[in-house]
Formats: sequence, C-alpha cells, structure tokens
Amino acid sequence: MGKLVKVSDAGHVRTIMLDRAEKKNALSQELAWGVVEAVDAAAADDNVWVVALTGSGDAFCAGLDLSPGAEPYSPYTAQTAMLDDIGWVGQFLLAIRKRCDKPVVGGVNGVAVGAGLGLAMACDVRLIASSARLMAGYTRIGGSPDAGLTITLPQAMGYEKAMRFMMENRTVTGAEAVDWGMAGEAADDARFAERLAEYAQGLCDWSPITLRLLKRGMVRSYESADLESQLRYEVANIRRAFGSEDGQEARRAFLEKRKPVFTGR
Repeated sequence: MGKLVKVSDAGHVRTIMLDRAEKKNALSQELAWGVVEAVDAAAADDNVWVVALTGSGDAFCAGLDLSPGAEPYSPYTAQTAMLDDIGWVGQFLLAIRKRCDKPVVGGVNGVAVGAGLGLAMACDVRLIASSARLMAGYTRIGGSPDAGLTITLPQAMGYEKAMRFMMENRTVTGAEAVDWGMAGEAADDARFAERLAEYAQGLCDWSPITLRLLKRGMVRSYESADLESQLRYEVANIRRAFGSEDGQEARRAFLEKRKPVFTGR
C-alpha cells in the first residue's frame, strides 16, 4: 500500500491514515491506490472489526493534486485495466461500501475537497473536527462530481441540498456540516484524534457479525440503482468536463489565482 498510507491497529480497530501532510494529503495515484489497498486489506482481516480513516497533519484530503508538476489527472492506470472504466476515483466507494462490510468511520480532521470529500462521504459515518472544511470544488476547476459524490451526497442530505452544495460551490465547517447531514458529530480540534479513537473503539462493544450484517443490509437497500453504472457515468462526465476549453481555462485560472473567463466550449 506504499509509504503514503500509515496503518495501525488498536484492539479490533484499524486506523488508516493518509500520510502526505506536506501536500495536505492531496491525491496522487500512489496515495489513492494505497488507500484502496489498505481498505481491502482491512476487509480481509478477521481481527479487524472497525476501520477508522483519517488524514495526517491539518488536512483530511485536499482532493486531486493540481500543483505544478503533479501527474496529470487520469482515472485510468495499469491497475484499472481489469476494472474497466471506473478508475481509482470510483474505487473509494466500491472498496468502502461494496467490498468492506465492516463499519468505516471517517475522521475528517481537516479540509476535504473534491475526491477527498468523495473519500470522506464514502465512509459509513463521519466525525468532523470543528475547524474542518468540506467543499466539492468541481465548479471552480471546470469539472463535474466524481468519487461517488452524485451517490453519497444526495443520500446524506437530499437532492436539493446536494445540488445547492455543489452548484453554489459552498464550504461548510464543523457543526454546520452536521446540520447539512454530512457528518454525525463535530468534535473540538484539540481532542479530535482522541474522540475518533474513542468512537471507533466503542463500536467494538457490539458483535462484529451484527455490525457487518447491519452494513450489508444498509448498503443493499441503496443498490436498487446500479452503483457501477453510476460511477462510470461520473467518470465519463468529468473526462468530458476536464477536456473542454472551459475546463482547461478553469484550471489555468485556479493556478494563476485569477477569475476564469468561460466561453461555453
């Protein structure tokens, strides 16, 4: 799973930590696949009953690494050859919801943007630090939602709120994220890591069989729509958006810290 992901066990809780703090845990392909592999490994380990997923430093995950010199965005790699056209962005949701039947607690310790927000929302439940900021950010860079957000955000908050949140490029923090339905609990920054560990350990008071069957039932109830088809649709849309002239202009303006000029092409 590479050097960009740290894994630790405490009792029956496995903590998976994105460990690219100098980049606000922004996603390279190595980091993205490292997270997927770590979740898959936790799913296969019978000693793991609960998974906690969090970020190092002061960020959860700042989304795709768009810094100069970073690898260009592509959901497709040699690793996705056998996974057709869903790509690594879709694997977050598939790994956490479909392949892992153990509760995954998202510990949103700091900013979560774009695919980083998708990773947070793929978790079964979320705790958020009071100062943490959640933002979709796709309109700002000329993209459309991926990483399962067209599935998870409407599930969490309802259609209109999800539309407004993404369309208006809103940012919510801490307790406000709880009000919007994006997290179940906000915790003080000073004791956030302690509270995340405490919550995850508390779930181990229940039978792991009960928790796994509970999650299977909940996930299945939402699978009347084809999850994989929706993920393919997301990836097709973001490729189209990023390939447009407006998408290229949005990213240039983002890096140049200016207002973009769109032409509708």
